Amino acid sequence: MDREFREKILEFQRNEITEYHVYGILSKKADKKNSKVLKKIADDEFRHYNEWKRLTEEEVKPNKAKIFSYSLIASIFGITFAIKMMEEGEDEATEKYREISARIPEAKSIAEDEVVHEKLLIDMIDEERIGYIGSMVLGLNDALVELTGALAGLSFAIQNTRIIGFIGLITGISAAMSMSASEYLSKKSEKGGKSPMKASFYTGIAYIMTVLMLVLPYFLVERYYFALLGTLVVGILVIFVFTFFVSVVKEISFRRMFLEMLAISMGIAAASFLIGVAVRTFFGMDL
Repeated sequence: MDREFREKILEFQRNEITEYHVYGILSKKADKKNSKVLKKIADDEFRHYNEWKRLTEEEVKPNKAKIFSYSLIASIFGITFAIKMMEEGEDEATEKYREISARIPEAKSIAEDEVVHEKLLIDMIDEERIGYIGSMVLGLNDALVELTGALAGLSFAIQNTRIIGFIGLITGISAAMSMSASEYLSKKSEKGGKSPMKASFYTGIAYIMTVLMLVLPYFLVERYYFALLGTLVVGILVIFVFTFFVSVVKEISFRRMFLEMLAISMGIAAASFLIGVAVRTFFGMDL
């Protein structure tokens, strides 16, 4: 075994022991059903590590940074998101194992195990918050569209950041409660669907969190155009993060969803800003 090839095997070995620890941590965070699957996968990863170890005859330490990052991701975005991110690594590992299977026959069986892992991972995903992504999208998107537009219109019409901030906060919270109630009634009318109470909760929380982030710049700066710019930047970041989350867990196009949400939110913000200009110009408002 030449040096370059040995380094490649050691890297595989390091990935396996790292993923053993990651899946072990995720299994402790998961419910009973998913925990068993994750524990089995962790055991398989440890077995793979020992198979590589027999070839290299060397102990390898796991990547602690990767273990920490996936544990943090699971805590913030949920186990499903972390698992989907791990799947990408499984796909890459499978291809690399197949490439070297001619020289190392053991690599083929390990690659087959990785394919099984992927299927198990897809089948096991049953996290509550993922089932209510539709409700979360409803709350977040409605808050982005309505409040970004309202703040843009108010910014030029009023030009007082504190007043605009309080109006936006009151309007946003009221709208969140209204949207949450509407989602509750909508889900209650559906037979065999999601829990109306939980759907209402996820919609309301997504709406209120978005409202708080969007109005924050108006309480931090005095010049309305800087506050509006801050709100637009926050809005774009919220769209980016949430779209990335949904695209990963639902395996849909990130670019298409991001551009669609961005165009709708920013388009309405621009239209509302022009309405604010018209109101101030024709009615002579000066606050």
